[in-house]
Amino acid sequence: MRATVGDQLVQHGRVVGQHDKVGEIVEVMGQAGTPPYRVRFEDGHVGVCAPGPDTEIRHKETGPSMGR
Repeated sequence: MRATVGDQLVQHGRVVGQHDKVGEIVEVMGQAGTPPYRVRFEDGHVGVCAPGPDTEIRHKETGPSMGR
């Protein structure tokens, strides 16, 4: 798993009715984009995350796509 500052970290809910937690990566603490990450969640909480299998990284867009 690799990420850059500005990417979204999404922790999927593990049980029925539990919502996903979405946050913005504000610091990459590992080497070459690897975890751990400092993440600011939608509720304002900032924490350090070492993502597990229930987590995905949504990469920020790098700019407009050519030819679309």
